[in-house]
Amino acid sequence: MLVSTKEIEVRYAETDQMGVVYHANYLVWMELGRTKLIQDLGYNYAEMEKDGIISPVIDIEASYKKPLRYGESATIKTWIEEYDGFRVTYGYEIYTGGGDLAVTGKSKHVCVKQETFRPISIKRTYPDWHQAYENAKKTE
Repeated sequence: MLVSTKEIEVRYAETDQMGVVYHANYLVWMELGRTKLIQDLGYNYAEMEKDGIISPVIDIEASYKKPLRYGESATIKTWIEEYDGFRVTYGYEIYTGGGDLAVTGKSKHVCVKQETFRPISIKRTYPDWHQAYENAKKTE
């Protein structure tokens, strides 16, 4: 299983009145992790969009364990939790700079034609990308 790692610095604008990262920003960080994983596999999501294919989120979850604050660093670990040729579930763990687990999460996506929102088969449309996902996904 491939686990991609992305380091980020917590910015002031990402915090709330309590001085901790506002919960919705973790979803943005998950996107950063997902993009890094796709790059690590040798692909580029922007190139897929040029083909008229997008990958909307169809389900998302996050479990908050420990707050992160402005000035701290965060590490996003991302992997392919499940993949069936149509749907992809990415897994996430976000750690504090000290190595403590701050957030766990998952996001499920499907690829669709941008104009019609009709689902496509990744396996048929992007066979190389499909194989990379098969090789990288979590094994039981």
